[in-house]
Amino acid sequence: MDNTHNFTGYATDYTLGRPAYANEFIDNLYSKYGFSKESIIADIGSGTGKLAKQLLDKGSFVYGVEPNDDMRNISIKELAQYNKYLAINGTATETSLKSNSVDFITSAQAFHWFNILEFKKESSRILRKDGMVFLIWNIRDMSSEINQQSFEIYSKYCPNFKGFGGGIKEHDVRIKQFFDDKYEYNEYDNPIYYGENKFISRNLSGSYSLKVGDMHYEEYLNALHNLFKKYSNKDILVMPNKTSVYFGKI
Repeated sequence: MDNTHNFTGYATDYTLGRPAYANEFIDNLYSKYGFSKESIIADIGSGTGKLAKQLLDKGSFVYGVEPNDDMRNISIKELAQYNKYLAINGTATETSLKSNSVDFITSAQAFHWFNILEFKKESSRILRKDGMVFLIWNIRDMSSEINQQSFEIYSKYCPNFKGFGGGIKEHDVRIKQFFDDKYEYNEYDNPIYYGENKFISRNLSGSYSLKVGDMHYEEYLNALHNLFKKYSNKDILVMPNKTSVYFGKI
């Protein structure tokens, strides 16, 4: 299934609304798992460059492999100041990178779109000896009322909604298959603080979200605004969230 165009038209909201990943996680990559300023990283499904920016800020070289033109072009603009960033028009199964050319592979909010076996094959090809793969998601804490009610709104209005994180489950069978059931898992608290405009952009950035002109779009938008008003305090809404990471060698 070709998912290349799933985020066409969503890139601006994605840039405005999507959060970065937990700082503790990024720090641990460099203090515990071998990342350094000399590392060459392939960030697969890099989108608008959210994770890439955090890696670039640590001094690493990052290939941002992204097939969607809208998303990739925004990453080029957003990360123009970094001379160690190179955007690549490629996919998880055809990155166009040279064999044995990268130290690490990261994939944030994207693995659930991939052909797992073909991605594993391509990862094995481009990774250097002892290289590792990190699969990363920002996952909403579903014990909170705000996230439960968000779920209800999406389920009511968005026909393509399959659940948060693209429907990926904790310790999903696809993750086990990719790593041959030999991987580590960590999670980090990463609460997200939203003003109203950023909160709306976050909700509109999902691949399942309705767009302007879709049936019931105005009702959907009003429901999101009302949700913000209900749970915000002094114009700030705190969304309980964690950064979940699965990692290992392949």
